[in-house]
Amino acid sequence: MPYVTVKMLEGRTEEQKQLLVEKVTAAVNETTGAPKENIVVFIEEMTKNHYAVGGKRLSDQ
Repeated sequence: MPYVTVKMLEGRTEEQKQLLVEKVTAAVNETTGAPKENIVVFIEEMTKNHYAVGGKRLSDQ
């Protein structure tokens, strides 16, 4: 049973997240042969103040 975690900044619509889940599931199914009903996708959304690049939080830019 493949588990996939997608970490991204918040702000995507429900429709975008649904399409992401569908496409990730299809890609895992195609590349591994795992049945779609066994593929688990987690979406972890982060706020900009919980994400930093180069020592600076995105919320501070």
